[in-house]
Amino acid sequence: MKISATIITFNEQENIQEACESVSWADEILVVDSESTDATREIAQTCGARVINRQWPGFAPQKQFATDNVTHDWVFSLDADERVSEKLKNSISQLRDLSEEQRADAYTISRRAFYLGRWIRGAGWYPNRQVRLFKRTKGRWSPRLIHESVQMANEARIENLEGDLLHYTVESVAQHHRMIGERYAPLAAQQMFADGRRTSVFKIATAAPTAFLRSYLLKGGFRDGLAGFAIASFAAHHDFLKHLMLWELQNKR
Repeated sequence: MKISATIITFNEQENIQEACESVSWADEILVVDSESTDATREIAQTCGARVINRQWPGFAPQKQFATDNVTHDWVFSLDADERVSEKLKNSISQLRDLSEEQRADAYTISRRAFYLGRWIRGAGWYPNRQVRLFKRTKGRWSPRLIHESVQMANEARIENLEGDLLHYTVESVAQHHRMIGERYAPLAAQQMFADGRRTSVFKIATAAPTAFLRSYLLKGGFRDGLAGFAIASFAAHHDFLKHLMLWELQNKR
């Protein structure tokens, strides 16, 4: 079982070395860089990664390009701000000892986020399981603008792996605020519009309180103290903003 680790990057010189070291157990590391203006590519190459420089086409297309250009059949997808925990590394190592018949076609991995100085347990942020280790012949990245994920073939067998991906999220609440306004909410609104969804004044008015209650109460954000309150508040801001932006899109003449 040979595994190719893929990382997509843009100006990640602060993260890329630790990201590459986190997957040093892989048989290949492929970094697809989106024309960084810092030292990302040079640092990645120093870490032994194969680097391809490619113009940014969007999250899913870039990750699919990386998947299509690896050497091995098994792909492990890592974001530059993520690290493989020791327990997860051991779980992957144990897979190598299994026969081909014993292995599933894909494995979901839980992702634990570090936010405002603590590891988050609730708020909908954990366990947040995602397919990250998979046979590339059995799965593809879904063509979505945001929250891209690996879609496996109907006959594919999917199992869970023990151990977490450690996600070092944002550097500050100011960055979190900017990312919602400049990236996540606009892309979410565009995806909703493309999917044929429409909003209303009532939905705009209720989006924020609904999102806050869902994150803080129903999904246990209250267990994470101030960090959980902040996550729920930003979730409310995000949902309000995406519905407002969707309203703009559907009312453009």
